Order: sequence, then structure tokens, then C-alpha cells
Amino acid sequence: MDDHGRGPGPRPEGGGDVPPAGAPPGPLPYEGVWRFTAPAVDVSVPQARHAVRDLLARQGVPISDDLAQGLLLIVSELVTNAVRHAALLSPMLAVEVAVGADWVRVSVEDNHPYRPTALEADHGRTGGRGLLLVREIAAEAGGVCDVEHTASGGKVIWAALPLKPAQA
Repeated sequence: MDDHGRGPGPRPEGGGDVPPAGAPPGPLPYEGVWRFTAPAVDVSVPQARHAVRDLLARQGVPISDDLAQGLLLIVSELVTNAVRHAALLSPMLAVEVAVGADWVRVSVEDNHPYRPTALEADHGRTGGRGLLLVREIAAEAGGVCDVEHTASGGKVIWAALPLKPAQA
């Protein structure tokens, strides 16, 4: 998918929306991958959260209010971490939203090589628990999160959540 959410590959011949008989079904209307960049500054945190919220609404992603709130908190935490810890070596960051038929994944990429770890809850500290919070939100929703190195030497931190609530 490109930055505008258009599907991969060629469009059906004749401009129609109906695939030829026997063709596998195409992606659902809300499926796609969107990526945007932002400066690694504080104002990018609410801007990224609002951009993701607006994207989900505009695409008609079937996401519950609770799951959307958790996803937006994850976006806030991941962008905040990039702004606070990577800005010196990575003045720009990238946010990607990928939506499949049954899941949504958000990721934040920066060019700083440091790979963060989730700190355990320390009630005496006022910060440093963002990745732990991201992991807890993802696990509670039945999803996963991870940190990976990029080919350019930076990192991408991502969380993928199912669109349907986790079974109790």
C-alpha cells in the first residue's frame, strides 16, 4: 500500500469494483498501510495520536472504543519515547499504521540504535514505564509488541492488536 491507502497491484480492468468470477476476494475497504513522518519534538505526540485516530475513522476500521483508546495510548507512548530518547540522533521519526482484516498494527521508527527494554514498575519513578505500559495494553487486548532493528541501524517498535476483543 502507498501513503494514500490504495491497494497493491493493478486495478480491475474496466474500472469496476467487482473482481472477475473465481478470483480471490480483494482486501476489505479499510485494509491498508499508511506511513507518515514527523519531527522528533513534543508537539508530534498529540499530532500523531490525532492522525491515527482520524485515519481509523476515515477508513471505517471496525474497532471498539476501548481498543481504539488503547491503541491511541500506545501511539502516544511510542512517539513520546522516540521524542525523549532518540531525537538527538534521529530528528525525524516515522509512524506506520497497518490494518488487516482482523488486526491493526502501529509502529514508530527512528534512527537511534538504542533498543529500549520494558522496565518493571517502580513506584518511586515518575517515568520509564512507557514500553511496559505498551506491552500490558497489547497483552490485555490479545495482541503482541516487539522492538526490532532496522537495516539502517535504527529501530522500530510496534504493537499489533486484534480488531475483535480477546476472549476472556
